[in-house]
Amino acid sequence: MTVSDITYTSGMVRWEPDGRGRLEQAAMALYAERGFENTTVAEIADRAGLTERTFFRHYADKREVLFAGSSQLQDLLETTVADAPADLAPIDAVARGVEAMAGVLQGRRDFARRRQAIIAASPELQERELTKLATLSAATAAVLRGRGVADPAASLAAEAGIAVFRVAFERWIADDEDRDATEVVRDSFDALKAVTAA
Repeated sequence: MTVSDITYTSGMVRWEPDGRGRLEQAAMALYAERGFENTTVAEIADRAGLTERTFFRHYADKREVLFAGSSQLQDLLETTVADAPADLAPIDAVARGVEAMAGVLQGRRDFARRRQAIIAASPELQERELTKLATLSAATAAVLRGRGVADPAASLAAEAGIAVFRVAFERWIADDEDRDATEVVRDSFDALKAVTAA
């Protein structure tokens, strides 16, 4: 139990289990019902049975419900690319990092589908998503440079890898796709290599 899981009602202290998860579920439901722009933090907290103060202990703002895991994904990508064997081609090192990210996402396909639908309906969120992808690309290029890959190869490999991630992610959340995320990522990297080889 953390401080953020305690609410005060009628002078009593009450523990609220899984406050963060409840806030996420409430926010996702409201975003789907009313749209992101028409949903307030107060409404999210009320739907979750928590206070606004509790919401802000878990999230900086209502966008963060959708983007809260970005920094962890970036850390995983950077670490995996940095730790890849030195003899791997830059694009193969990036592929390892993207596969690692896909592995983390695997258990959250339903959330990913709902999240993507909410983002697609909001220009503000689309811009935030593009910024997130650009940040991933820049961080990946920096790691490749640290591995001794010169530009433009470092930037090209990073940009291509994040483009593959975006395309693979869209394929993975499609209704007719039943393969796991890492398999879709591998298939997408193979498609990129086939295009460049041709």
